[in-house]
Amino acid sequence: MSTVFKNPFSLAGKTVLVTGASSGIGRQIALSSARMGAQVVVTGRDAARLDDTLQALEGTGHRQATADLTVSEDIHRLVEAIGRIDGVVHCAGQQKLCPVRMLNEKLMTHVYSVNFLAPVMLTQRLLQQNRLADSASILFMLSTAAHIGTAGAGPYSAMKAGLIGMLRCLALEQAKRKIRVNGISPSAVATPMWDPGHIEDQKARHPLGLGTPEDVANAAIYLLSDASRWVTGTTLLMDGGAIL
Repeated sequence: MSTVFKNPFSLAGKTVLVTGASSGIGRQIALSSARMGAQVVVTGRDAARLDDTLQALEGTGHRQATADLTVSEDIHRLVEAIGRIDGVVHCAGQQKLCPVRMLNEKLMTHVYSVNFLAPVMLTQRLLQQNRLADSASILFMLSTAAHIGTAGAGPYSAMKAGLIGMLRCLALEQAKRKIRVNGISPSAVATPMWDPGHIEDQKARHPLGLGTPEDVANAAIYLLSDASRWVTGTTLLMDGGAIL
């Protein structure tokens, strides 16, 4: 008697929201999610680049919604527009380097608003409005900066480390609904956020070489799919051996 094989990594029948989808890792996760069968809702601040991502998605039924997630009204409008979803990937973020002795309140508040408050309050609104289906997956894009010290990266490192604490608590709170909450901590990945000269400097630090957006997207597919149904409250380090 033969059995029908079901690909546990398939996202068919799932709707996934990807923030920061207009470029870099967020764009690639949107592309890969669509390729694996998901209907994707892409959001970001740049409407033109967001439309480019939308047009590149395989399949049908995808949508876009321009939003600045540091603005609470935009979060509310986005959540009202998207309907029920099976996964959210928080990719929107911004790195600003500044040694602590030169830090000012304006810069610190900006880094906090973009990298911590925005994904947390979007998640809060999704839960409050019951937009996340049972067994959904919440995925935060973190950084190896949350795990190691890097000169000049104090504010960014602090926000990403703070998200690790948040996702662990959230994982416990949502376990009753089988909603999983996890994070991915990539090291250097060649995206538009990085200066080309800096990328070259980073290569020597990574025994397996630098990562690509596709590498991170593959991990996101796993954590969005039913293949990770028994995984929650974890952070996946993706560093090509750099921390070793």
